Amino acid sequence: MKSLITAAAAVAVLAAVPAAVQAQPIGSEVYGSVGYAQSRSDGLDLGAIQGRAGVKINEYFGVEGELALGVKDDSFRVGGADVDVELEHSAAIYGVGFLPINPNADLFARVGYGTTEVKASAGGVSAKADGESWNFGVGGRYFMDAQNGVRVDYTRQEFQDDGGAADVWSLGYVRKF
Repeated sequence: MKSLITAAAAVAVLAAVPAAVQAQPIGSEVYGSVGYAQSRSDGLDLGAIQGRAGVKINEYFGVEGELALGVKDDSFRVGGADVDVELEHSAAIYGVGFLPINPNADLFARVGYGTTEVKASAGGVSAKADGESWNFGVGGRYFMDAQNGVRVDYTRQEFQDDGGAADVWSLGYVRKF
């Protein structure tokens, strides 16, 4: 149930971007990004295409939603059998604090809540598992012009119920609307 609520919240944030572009208050910024994320957890390296949409409410604070779909799987060996693991999807929502460095660059820190679903398969049998996590991270954005830039960030996902943790590094294109 929690993953359904988290996914619905992330979709709501992503769906709200067109309306926010029309009705953004003076001083706010609507942005979106797409990029690649590499996640490492328990020796597994999984890759994903990641999309984000956010609203920078003022110079120092914003909110953003994030959705990732797995594109790079990994495997490990258990008792002579290979187990393939793939990221099905990940969704999260964040509060973001910004620190402007100059007109073209800023640093940020973010904290949020998310859900992740993975699939493991071996010998023709597969199983899915999901986990809820508290996420926190830091990063930076640099804009080459008034609208187009790059974003790099690190996020730590701390899964609940002793579900472990994941370190996620991402690099992407960001655009202000």
